[in-house]
Amino acid sequence: MQDNLYPELKILSPLEQTWASFRRNPLAMVGFWSLLALLALTCIGPWVLPYGIDQQHSNALLMPPSWSSKGSIDFFLGTDDLGRDILSRLLLGARLTFGSALLAVIIALLAGTAIGILGGMSRGLKSSVLHHLLDTILSIPSLLLAIIMVAILGPGLGNTLIAITLALIPQFIRATYHAVHAEMQKEYIIASQLDGSPPLRIMRLAVLPNIVDTLVTQTTRALSAAILDIAAVGFLGLGAQSPQPEWGAMLAESSDLVYLAPWTVTLPGVAIFFSVLVTNLVGEGIREALKEGDD
Repeated sequence: MQDNLYPELKILSPLEQTWASFRRNPLAMVGFWSLLALLALTCIGPWVLPYGIDQQHSNALLMPPSWSSKGSIDFFLGTDDLGRDILSRLLLGARLTFGSALLAVIIALLAGTAIGILGGMSRGLKSSVLHHLLDTILSIPSLLLAIIMVAILGPGLGNTLIAITLALIPQFIRATYHAVHAEMQKEYIIASQLDGSPPLRIMRLAVLPNIVDTLVTQTTRALSAAILDIAAVGFLGLGAQSPQPEWGAMLAESSDLVYLAPWTVTLPGVAIFFSVLVTNLVGEGIREALKEGDD
């Protein structure tokens, strides 16, 4: 009853405050809805394909997109040199590129955060060894690590996914480790330890809520890097193998047609650019909303 009489007295939860700040950012909202649309296409893409990804149309070789004077609405984004519908291949490619990247990041987030928290809350030799080991591993770019692992495991999308996940885990470990280590030096944590609070309670109630911004930042960066790494490995011929329509592999297959049929190269490139862009927009919006909430 009091809320109806004095709505201005209603206190928002931290999550509601973050969402309210996020909604005030128009670019972040554009990225948010675009990311939701991309996630939806990733989930339902295989069931809405207008044609099979290997279905060849001999009467429609290198047909331009429908907005061209020589295009046809039957092939909205045109066809490739084998007469395959590019729209169908891009839709399934969203699962192979963006979906695989998202899966790799989720696994790396869970594993890396757990190890990073344990390392950040520990002291002495164990913490020092972990710190220097991570510095050594992170001196090698993630793409190079992925290529080395794929070269050892063999080409294929599954091996690429394993390689990129293993390459991302150290990044999450280090980001979490430094955030937790800095948090453990603060006075309220020391007071909780002196008060006899168990480490699990300190981690759950004090440490985790204060490293959310670090995890969000690292997750969005890792997702962008994973998308680019999967596409790059596919472009080099070490990732998804033909006829899988992974976006990087589609770029490699069509690179010889860049002057004859530029849409076969442009459209997969735009798909990669769009997925990275909306990921960064959402990540930046969340970071700004979290900062406003802290202020």
